[in-house]
Amino acid sequence: MRIAVLISGRGSNLKALIDACAAEDFPADIGLVLSNRPNASGLLHAEEAGIPHKVIDHKEFKTREEFDAVLHRTLEDAEIELACNAGFMRILTDDFVNRWRDRMLNIHPSLLPAFKGLHVHQRAIDAGVRISGATVHFVRPEMDEGPIVAQAAVPVLPDDTADVLAERILAAEHKLYPFALRLVAEGKARVADERVVISDGIPDAPAPIFMPPLG
Repeated sequence: MRIAVLISGRGSNLKALIDACAAEDFPADIGLVLSNRPNASGLLHAEEAGIPHKVIDHKEFKTREEFDAVLHRTLEDAEIELACNAGFMRILTDDFVNRWRDRMLNIHPSLLPAFKGLHVHQRAIDAGVRISGATVHFVRPEMDEGPIVAQAAVPVLPDDTADVLAERILAAEHKLYPFALRLVAEGKARVADERVVISDGIPDAPAPIFMPPLG
């Protein structure tokens, strides 16, 4: 499966996906890395790996619709089958999301549907939860909504700060995203009635990853 990875910052999940796709038996190939910020340090990962990369600076567009139209054309021109948001800090228009329905993944640093939006780790600590984590899901127009492919559970420790918890969850994300992408690229994770159905015949998810039951 030919994928694009969309980033806005340092691109640590991009690097995890690059490393995963480098394996001969991995069922996806990164055909394009896109950033909406020219100074995104994650673009260096693409450059070092020899992956085509492009900047579409959102500041050059008057409206979200104009930006999204160029983004869509760029993905289509690159013959992208699946887009993977990896720290892509843009709210996409409903029209764009619907064009890419069931063809766009996102990773969020909480166990959705808990703690959508920003400042996730501090909110988790303030709420006193004992477990947080990360979620890979198909994108829907509503923020941090969509059928869940897989999740990773991470303990929240008594002396955690938001930064410490964020780093622990990020390490789990680096395992979670390639695992979820493999399921989708192999056709073993599909959307049915707004839930992800997992096909049989897949390897057990490594700790701390969980996925929907087999269907």
